[in-house]
Amino acid sequence: MKRALVRFKNCAFRKFLSRHQKYAPVLFFTGGFIFDTFTLGRIDRTYDIVFLCLYMALLTISLYLFNLDDDGKWEGTFIGRYSKYFPLVIQFFFGGLSSAFVIYFFRSVSLSKTMAFFILLLILLFANEFLKKKISNKYLQFSVYFFISFTFFAFMIPVFIKEINTVVFIISGLVSLGSTLALIVFIYASSPSTRTEISLKKLVSLILFLYISTNVFYYFRLIPPVPLAMETGLVAHDVQIKDNKYILTYESDDWYIFWRSHQIDFHRLDDEPVYVFTSIFAPTDLNTSVFHRWKWYNPDTENWEVTEDIGFEVTGGRGRGFRGYTYKTNVTEGQWKVQVITEEELIIGVVDFVIKNTSEFPEKSLVEKSF
Repeated sequence: MKRALVRFKNCAFRKFLSRHQKYAPVLFFTGGFIFDTFTLGRIDRTYDIVFLCLYMALLTISLYLFNLDDDGKWEGTFIGRYSKYFPLVIQFFFGGLSSAFVIYFFRSVSLSKTMAFFILLLILLFANEFLKKKISNKYLQFSVYFFISFTFFAFMIPVFIKEINTVVFIISGLVSLGSTLALIVFIYASSPSTRTEISLKKLVSLILFLYISTNVFYYFRLIPPVPLAMETGLVAHDVQIKDNKYILTYESDDWYIFWRSHQIDFHRLDDEPVYVFTSIFAPTDLNTSVFHRWKWYNPDTENWEVTEDIGFEVTGGRGRGFRGYTYKTNVTEGQWKVQVITEEELIIGVVDFVIKNTSEFPEKSLVEKSF
């Protein structure tokens, strides 16, 4: 064993790592994000649930171990030998959980005004790589922990109870708040160094501020209704259902427009109906109502006007999302968007298009595809 260690220390690979040590965090961050992208799929899948729960549990334990280390609690023990790595371990779990949530959110077709919450997750994800020297700040530690915890329970509780609504979101927030405050009080009571370093009143006030801010985000519908996500959304000329397949005829966009399947200009011939098709991911056994809110931009008033809300039930469990469509025949030219919303009017996604009446249809751009 000793010979193997000596050979490793003197090998070219070890020397290469030593010379490029400063790039290691970036490489591990990139590799970890790519790994999460290819391994994480459905939030209700056993692997994903175990992954997230394990990371959340280990993050909580790591925070406890780290905060008691300054009191000499682990001196002379097996844990004490590796105490210098606690900040890196905490950073690793912060990064792992935030990257997982970013991946789940990013799979939605359109984030619309919920982009603000998504940006917060992105900031947390990338800022985590620069927190190595700041991670010992206990105010920062527990603030990030609470935000991660809130997002974790917002995903997990609907998955387990098979329901999603405002009450479930409030429960998720209260569970997160309660568990975070319990951890803070437990560490504060167990660690004399923590009691001298922080003001419990100040830290609790900070957590409560973050809790209230998150609920304000929800009130103004700036938080997407996780774990629901729109997998596909497009405007079509025709929708047919055959052998449990939805066959769509639509105008495809150029290959380099990778973020949208349909062409933004919808060329409407005569009085043909306009279809909007969506597939919405929902966890297994979760049933809820969603609506297609059709909105037209009035150039005279410069406002978006709601023309109709058309609802249908979504049943969770299908890997590529629950499929559904709505259509309208009484439409005018101009800018349109169909917001896919919940009963609480939280936005799952948006399908944008511009209707242009035409007498000569562009057949070359038509595509037929089954979903």
